[in-house]
Amino acid sequence: MKLNICHAHCTGFTLIELLVVMAILAMLAGLIGPRVMNALGESKSKTARVQLEELSAALDIYRLDTGNYPRNHHGLRALVEHVDGVENWNGPYLKKARIPKDPWGADYIYRYPGEHSDFDLYSLGADGVQGGEGEARDINGWE
Repeated sequence: MKLNICHAHCTGFTLIELLVVMAILAMLAGLIGPRVMNALGESKSKTARVQLEELSAALDIYRLDTGNYPRNHHGLRALVEHVDGVENWNGPYLKKARIPKDPWGADYIYRYPGEHSDFDLYSLGADGVQGGEGEARDINGWE
């Protein structure tokens, strides 16, 4: 004996039922989406801070070996390759032997001597220009 619960007039969801489900999904996306994007922006800023700390530590070890921080024209490149005129270089000073980009795909900015400390090392954030708020805020190693 077969049970046939759905008789000949059962055909699936109605258009109104589908629209209600889509409206609920749209409301959820509207509520959750901004929070997810905000968390993503915060994680990129945290990643930049961690990379700045790693680069700063490598620069300090470079200075211990060579007696000075890299000059501006050598920049962070001096952490991964021996540059002319530098004695006692014992690198590479980074684990991956390459200079990381900031989380937004740009180069970190290095300046020696620095205006805020022995050297200045920073990222311009998501917008790539100085200043800004939120994810566009500059991330630096001296604050």
